[in-house]
Amino acid sequence: AQALPFTHGERLTYSARVGSVGRGTAVMWIEGPVAVRGRSAFHLRFDVHAKVGFVKVVNVSQSWLDPMRMTSLRFHKTERHPLSKREQQADIFPDEQRWTSADGQSGRTMSEQPLDELSFIYFLRTAQLQAGGALRFDRHFEASRNPTLVKVLGQETLATRAGTFETTVVEMQVRDGRYGGGGTIRLNFSNDARRLPVRIESSIPVAGKVVLTLETYTAGSAGVVALR
Repeated sequence: AQALPFTHGERLTYSARVGSVGRGTAVMWIEGPVAVRGRSAFHLRFDVHAKVGFVKVVNVSQSWLDPMRMTSLRFHKTERHPLSKREQQADIFPDEQRWTSADGQSGRTMSEQPLDELSFIYFLRTAQLQAGGALRFDRHFEASRNPTLVKVLGQETLATRAGTFETTVVEMQVRDGRYGGGGTIRLNFSNDARRLPVRIESSIPVAGKVVLTLETYTAGSAGVVALR
């Protein structure tokens, strides 16, 4: 069994830069474990709050992750950006390869180990990322948002308020109709055993590029969870 680089109690805080003038903060943390339909799950949380001028940008994501199988069981997201607002609540049933949402939508998953956009970041922390490597995954629970393409771009040293880190730079290309068919997320994972997302770059409608840089890190509880 492979020990996970994260567990409940872990907490990461970030400074946020939005476009050329926007500023804010972000927090990524793990609560739980909690029970979801009889399964033990980590409750993953990711909150981004920023201001661009007088306009607030809010992105709040929650994922309930089965850490033994590395699969998502539930996903909630609230986005409030300039000129747009979006809510999503989905229950995901890996064994049945299906999902349902609070607004009545439903669909089939392409994998028995589906993920959502937040749990995918945690999954990548467990992946073997070789320099120059390119990976394809069909694991997003919404079939229309597959494939997810992951490229390992190289190494980068980052100096942050949390310390200086040697990192592996990863580019994740995701399908998303709001971005003309796709979006790109760039992540810097620390090269140590924690595989911390030290920097996260993405884009949001209207406001532009968002850059999150690690400021503080709190380790989780003593790791007893293993990935099969």
